[in-house]
Amino acid sequence: MSRKPDRSRFRPSERELIDRLTTPSLVQDWLRSLRYNLELRGPTARTFRGVVRRGSAHCLEGAMAAATILEQHGNPPIVLDLASQDRLDHVLLLYRRAGRWGSVGKSRDPALDGRKPVFRTIRDLAWSYVDPYVDDTGRVEGFAVFDLDELTRADWRLGEGNVWSVERAMFAAHHEPLRASDQRHERALRRYRAYRARFPHGVATDYSGWERWL
Repeated sequence: MSRKPDRSRFRPSERELIDRLTTPSLVQDWLRSLRYNLELRGPTARTFRGVVRRGSAHCLEGAMAAATILEQHGNPPIVLDLASQDRLDHVLLLYRRAGRWGSVGKSRDPALDGRKPVFRTIRDLAWSYVDPYVDDTGRVEGFAVFDLDELTRADWRLGEGNVWSVERAMFAAHHEPLRASDQRHERALRRYRAYRARFPHGVATDYSGWERWL
């Protein structure tokens, strides 16, 4: 059962964001404008309120913030968790338009941001992240879909502290397998290493399927 807050519970700056960011594309632009939370003072799991106050977010925090905003415009708080072999999962908010799935997300890498609503299934959408995910440690191994309100009773919208129960529940839950062949992974890894050798601090954006990015 949704625990969507009444608008009166939001602070003026929060209501301004909600009133302005009415679509997944606008929320994606807002997330992209935020600093990436590198957790320099230790791990965090900030709520929407914490993200707005701090002006920064990592992927889980970005997904919870996006869910809080778009829930006020009719989008359920359903998120996608991509499980990686290095335990550095990636979390995105899901949305659906005309029967097709898209996503909204926060990442240091634009290839792991959101997707346009062009995917027939959530599995198809998850596959679009498999090759861009590859680096020296990252490799997608599975995916899971969650309703944030079913993951935890903690207030991931307006709470003042960290909501570790969301992260713990995601890690503990069953994930559907989603693993590319070793040959495909090796090709992606060679491509990543070649790019990194040429551009040590660059951000690659020339992946196949980039036209589906949000």
